[in-house]
Amino acid sequence: QVRLVESGGGLVQAGGSLRLSCAASGSIFSINAMGWYRQAPGKERELVANFTSAGSTNYADSVKGRFTISRNNAGNTMFLQMNSLNPEDTAVYSCNCQTILPRSYWGQGTQVTVSS
Repeated sequence: QVRLVESGGGLVQAGGSLRLSCAASGSIFSINAMGWYRQAPGKERELVANFTSAGSTNYADSVKGRFTISRNNAGNTMFLQMNSLNPEDTAVYSCNCQTILPRSYWGQGTQVTVSS
């Protein structure tokens, strides 16, 4: 089992930056993919950025050039650096991981609010 805990959300003005963190614990050796998702009010959850099982990264078109996904060397913490934020980025951001079993785990989410 894997536990994911996000942090770093908050309120920021348009044009500002935030850095989200996702700390993984438990059977982290079984993780083969991790990513960030977001869900805005009244909208479906969408992929923001992820590391695939092949080791590549993907970004939603709406965040390319503004957001950067990264992780520490131990592989137990994932980050999302968000720059040039705009009100359309307002959402609950959640981290997800897929394991080799396969199973999917979600964090509790962190609110990001961008004011205009």
